[in-house]
Amino acid sequence: MKLALIGASGFVGAAVLQEALNRGHQVTGIVRNPEKLPQHPALSAVAGDVYNSAALAEQLKDHDAVIHAFNPGWGTAEIRERFIAGSQSIIAATKQAEVQRLLIVGGAGSLYVAPNVQLIDTPSFPSEYKEGAEGARQALRLIQAEQDLAWSFISPPALLQPGERTGQFRIGGEQLLMNGDAPAQISVADLAVAIIDELERPQHLRQRFTVGY
Repeated sequence: MKLALIGASGFVGAAVLQEALNRGHQVTGIVRNPEKLPQHPALSAVAGDVYNSAALAEQLKDHDAVIHAFNPGWGTAEIRERFIAGSQSIIAATKQAEVQRLLIVGGAGSLYVAPNVQLIDTPSFPSEYKEGAEGARQALRLIQAEQDLAWSFISPPALLQPGERTGQFRIGGEQLLMNGDAPAQISVADLAVAIIDELERPQHLRQRFTVGY
């Protein structure tokens, strides 16, 4: 496939980029600083602004799928507002570019831990991540209202860490995955496996899903 990867130099995006290239896909990496991306014959590094949807739409044209791995950065002021605005722009640009397939990488905060209770709304949720998690939750609501795109939204488990690629993990839906009394975890390399798996063999069209060990 020809994939447009927005946020290709980030923590998740870099792992997705490596997984996609290893599987033989052509990737357009859309980032603020293209010099951060590796050299690869199947990779085109492009400077992009997620908040400029018209320009972004031109960059997304003629791709088979768009991966939204954009994150303003956890230390960014107004991260919630920036995540929402960026997601709105990416959704609009994808539609304008007439690309049907969009996969959004969100957060664990909007996963359910009890009926009608999401992780972000529990007392133990870390305050330093709450604004960013709220932005990702709003992005989920935005895409759930979308009628035209063949979208998927992936939430990592509560613990997303560096680590090895095993290719072995559980797949869940709306609920936070657990290992007994402890939250499930996954390596960012295996999260990338799940993302490219979903694009190659769609199982969650117009659905949110999660993965974990």
